[in-house]
Amino acid sequence: MKKQLSCIDCAVKSCQKGDGRYPDFCVTTHLDPQTLKDALTCYEEEENHRATLAAASVEYEHYCQYTRVEEIMDFARRIGAKKLGIATCVGLLAESRTLAAIFREHGFEVFGVCCKAGAVPKTELGIDEKCSAVGKAACNPILQAKVLNEAKTDLNVVVGLCVGHDSLFYKYSDALVTTAVTKDRVLGHNPVAALYTANSYYGKLLGKEGESI
Repeated sequence: MKKQLSCIDCAVKSCQKGDGRYPDFCVTTHLDPQTLKDALTCYEEEENHRATLAAASVEYEHYCQYTRVEEIMDFARRIGAKKLGIATCVGLLAESRTLAAIFREHGFEVFGVCCKAGAVPKTELGIDEKCSAVGKAACNPILQAKVLNEAKTDLNVVVGLCVGHDSLFYKYSDALVTTAVTKDRVLGHNPVAALYTANSYYGKLLGKEGESI
Protein backbone atom coordinates (compact mmCIF):
# COMPACT_ATOMS: atom_id res chain seq x y z
CA MET A 1 0.00 0.00 0.00
CA LYS A 2 1.35 3.41 -0.98
CA LYS A 3 2.00 5.66 2.00
CA GLN A 4 0.08 8.92 1.81
CA LEU A 5 2.30 11.71 3.07
CA SER A 6 0.82 14.43 5.27
CA CYS A 7 1.70 16.92 8.02
CA ILE A 8 3.12 14.17 10.23
CA ASP A 9 5.79 13.50 7.59
CA CYS A 10 6.88 17.16 7.35
CA ALA A 11 9.81 18.82 9.11
CA VAL A 12 9.62 22.11 7.20
CA LYS A 13 6.67 23.71 9.02
CA SER A 14 6.32 26.52 6.48
CA CYS A 15 2.63 26.82 7.41
CA GLN A 16 3.84 28.12 10.79
CA LYS A 17 6.66 30.30 9.47
CA GLY A 18 4.81 31.62 6.43
CA ASP A 19 7.93 31.51 4.24
CA GLY A 20 6.22 29.71 1.35
CA ARG A 21 8.70 26.80 1.28
CA TYR A 22 6.11 24.03 1.19
CA PRO A 23 7.04 20.41 0.43
CA ASP A 24 5.45 18.79 -2.61
CA PHE A 25 2.99 16.83 -0.47
CA CYS A 26 2.01 19.78 1.74
CA VAL A 27 -1.55 19.58 3.07
CA THR A 28 -1.83 23.38 2.93
CA THR A 29 -1.08 23.60 -0.79
CA HIS A 30 -3.33 20.63 -1.58
CA LEU A 31 -6.36 21.77 0.40
CA ASP A 32 -9.76 21.64 -1.22
CA PRO A 33 -10.69 25.36 -1.26
CA GLN A 34 -14.24 24.48 -0.18
CA THR A 35 -12.97 22.53 2.84
CA LEU A 36 -10.93 25.56 3.93
CA LYS A 37 -13.88 27.87 3.35
CA ASP A 38 -16.19 25.60 5.34
CA ALA A 39 -13.73 25.49 8.24
CA LEU A 40 -13.31 29.26 8.30
CA THR A 41 -17.06 29.73 8.21
CA CYS A 42 -17.37 27.57 11.33
CA TYR A 43 -15.18 30.06 13.23
CA GLU A 44 -17.88 32.67 12.66
CA GLU A 45 -20.32 30.76 14.87
CA GLU A 46 -20.63 32.56 18.20
CA GLU A 47 -19.38 29.77 20.49
CA ASN A 48 -16.54 28.85 18.13
CA HIS A 49 -15.48 32.47 17.72
CA ARG A 50 -15.46 33.07 21.47
CA ALA A 51 -13.44 29.91 22.12
CA THR A 52 -10.98 30.72 19.33
CA LEU A 53 -10.26 34.21 20.65
CA ALA A 54 -9.99 32.94 24.22
CA ALA A 55 -7.57 30.14 23.31
CA ALA A 56 -5.35 32.49 21.31
CA SER A 57 -5.26 35.04 24.13
CA VAL A 58 -4.41 32.43 26.78
CA GLU A 59 -1.57 31.14 24.63
CA TYR A 60 -0.20 34.61 23.85
CA GLU A 61 -0.46 36.15 27.31
CA HIS A 62 0.84 33.18 29.31
CA TYR A 63 3.11 31.33 26.89
CA CYS A 64 5.38 28.98 28.90
CA GLN A 65 4.17 30.63 32.11
CA TYR A 66 0.89 28.98 33.05
CA THR A 67 0.40 25.34 34.00
CA ARG A 68 -2.36 23.40 32.24
CA VAL A 69 -4.62 23.92 35.26
CA GLU A 70 -4.10 27.69 35.14
CA GLU A 71 -4.71 27.75 31.40
CA ILE A 72 -8.00 25.90 31.84
CA MET A 73 -9.20 28.45 34.39
CA ASP A 74 -8.13 31.41 32.26
CA PHE A 75 -9.81 29.91 29.19
CA ALA A 76 -12.97 29.27 31.21
CA ARG A 77 -13.13 32.88 32.36
CA ARG A 78 -12.64 34.20 28.86
CA ILE A 79 -15.54 32.17 27.45
CA GLY A 80 -17.74 33.12 30.37
CA ALA A 81 -17.81 29.64 31.91
CA LYS A 82 -18.88 29.75 35.55
CA LYS A 83 -19.78 26.10 36.16
CA LEU A 84 -17.10 23.53 35.38
CA GLY A 85 -17.78 19.82 35.01
CA ILE A 86 -15.16 17.20 35.80
CA ALA A 87 -15.41 13.80 34.11
CA THR A 88 -13.00 11.72 36.11
CA CYS A 89 -11.66 8.20 36.24
CA VAL A 90 -12.59 6.64 39.58
CA GLY A 91 -8.87 5.91 40.03
CA LEU A 92 -8.07 9.63 39.92
CA LEU A 93 -10.73 10.88 42.31
CA ALA A 94 -8.07 12.21 44.69
CA GLU A 95 -6.52 14.26 41.89
CA SER A 96 -9.96 15.43 40.79
CA ARG A 97 -10.81 16.55 44.33
CA THR A 98 -7.65 18.66 44.33
CA LEU A 99 -8.53 20.05 40.91
CA ALA A 100 -12.05 20.88 42.09
CA ALA A 101 -10.64 22.60 45.19
CA ILE A 102 -8.43 24.75 42.98
CA PHE A 103 -11.32 25.64 40.68
CA ARG A 104 -13.52 26.53 43.65
CA GLU A 105 -10.78 28.60 45.22
CA HIS A 106 -10.79 30.66 42.05
CA GLY A 107 -14.54 31.24 42.07
CA PHE A 108 -15.88 28.47 39.84
CA GLU A 109 -18.81 26.22 40.63
CA VAL A 110 -17.79 22.59 40.11
CA PHE A 111 -19.72 19.37 39.53
CA GLY A 112 -17.97 16.06 38.93
CA VAL A 113 -18.97 12.58 37.80
CA CYS A 114 -16.76 9.50 38.04
CA CYS A 115 -16.59 6.82 35.38
CA LYS A 116 -18.26 4.13 37.49
CA ALA A 117 -21.37 6.20 38.25
CA GLY A 118 -24.49 4.10 37.77
CA ALA A 119 -22.67 0.95 38.94
CA VAL A 120 -23.64 -0.91 35.74
CA PRO A 121 -22.06 -4.38 35.42
CA LYS A 122 -19.89 -4.72 32.33
CA THR A 123 -21.86 -7.76 31.20
CA GLU A 124 -25.02 -5.60 30.89
CA LEU A 125 -23.28 -3.69 28.10
CA GLY A 126 -22.34 -6.87 26.29
CA ILE A 127 -18.76 -6.76 27.51
CA ASP A 128 -17.09 -10.15 27.84
CA GLU A 129 -17.17 -11.52 31.39
CA LYS A 130 -13.37 -11.89 31.36
CA CYS A 131 -13.05 -8.09 31.38
CA SER A 132 -14.59 -8.10 34.86
CA ALA A 133 -11.23 -9.32 36.15
CA VAL A 134 -10.15 -5.67 36.32
CA GLY A 135 -13.44 -4.49 37.82
CA LYS A 136 -17.06 -5.60 37.52
CA ALA A 137 -18.59 -2.16 37.02
CA ALA A 138 -18.37 -0.69 33.53
CA CYS A 139 -16.90 2.70 32.80
CA ASN A 140 -19.85 4.81 31.72
CA PRO A 141 -18.62 7.89 29.82
CA ILE A 142 -21.93 8.45 28.05
CA LEU A 143 -23.67 8.63 31.42
CA GLN A 144 -20.96 11.01 32.65
CA ALA A 145 -21.67 13.30 29.70
CA LYS A 146 -25.43 13.14 30.16
CA VAL A 147 -25.21 13.88 33.89
CA LEU A 148 -23.01 16.89 33.22
CA ASN A 149 -25.39 17.97 30.47
CA GLU A 150 -28.24 17.84 33.00
CA ALA A 151 -26.10 19.83 35.43
CA LYS A 152 -25.74 22.45 32.67
CA THR A 153 -22.00 22.82 32.99
CA ASP A 154 -20.38 25.51 30.86
CA LEU A 155 -17.07 23.71 30.26
CA ASN A 156 -16.17 20.09 30.97
CA VAL A 157 -12.73 18.86 32.00
CA VAL A 158 -11.58 15.28 31.49
CA VAL A 159 -9.38 13.73 34.16
CA GLY A 160 -7.89 10.40 33.14
CA LEU A 161 -10.68 8.69 31.25
CA CYS A 162 -9.55 5.53 29.46
CA VAL A 163 -8.76 5.46 25.76
CA GLY A 164 -12.09 5.17 23.95
CA HIS A 165 -14.11 6.11 26.99
CA ASP A 166 -12.79 9.64 26.58
CA SER A 167 -13.86 9.50 22.91
CA LEU A 168 -17.44 8.67 23.89
CA PHE A 169 -17.48 11.41 26.51
CA TYR A 170 -16.35 14.00 23.96
CA LYS A 171 -19.03 12.76 21.57
CA TYR A 172 -21.93 13.16 24.00
CA SER A 173 -20.94 16.27 25.97
CA ASP A 174 -23.08 19.30 25.20
CA ALA A 175 -20.48 21.68 26.61
CA LEU A 176 -17.03 22.24 25.19
CA VAL A 177 -14.48 19.80 26.58
CA THR A 178 -10.82 20.17 27.48
CA THR A 179 -8.48 17.63 29.04
CA ALA A 180 -6.52 18.09 32.26
CA VAL A 181 -5.10 14.56 32.55
CA THR A 182 -4.54 11.90 29.87
CA LYS A 183 -4.41 8.41 31.33
CA ASP A 184 -1.28 6.29 31.01
CA ARG A 185 -1.05 3.82 33.88
CA VAL A 186 2.43 2.69 32.90
CA LEU A 187 3.99 6.14 32.54
CA GLY A 188 2.32 7.98 35.41
CA HIS A 189 -0.23 9.65 33.12
CA ASN A 190 2.52 11.14 31.01
CA PRO A 191 1.99 9.39 27.64
CA VAL A 192 4.39 11.64 25.75
CA ALA A 193 7.24 9.93 27.61
CA ALA A 194 6.74 6.93 25.29
CA LEU A 195 7.41 9.23 22.32
CA TYR A 196 10.49 10.80 23.88
CA THR A 197 11.94 7.36 24.54
CA ALA A 198 10.74 5.54 21.39
CA ASN A 199 14.33 5.45 20.09
CA SER A 200 15.74 4.15 23.36
CA TYR A 201 13.91 2.63 26.33
CA TYR A 202 10.61 2.23 24.48
CA GLY A 203 12.15 1.15 21.21
CA LYS A 204 9.70 -1.75 21.10
CA LEU A 205 7.06 0.74 19.93
CA LEU A 206 9.03 1.16 16.72
CA GLY A 207 9.93 -2.49 16.49
CA LYS A 208 13.41 -1.89 17.91
CA GLU A 209 15.25 -3.40 20.82
CA GLY A 210 15.69 -1.03 23.76
CA GLU A 211 19.15 0.37 24.20
CA SER A 212 21.12 -0.06 27.41
CA ILE A 213 21.97 3.34 28.77
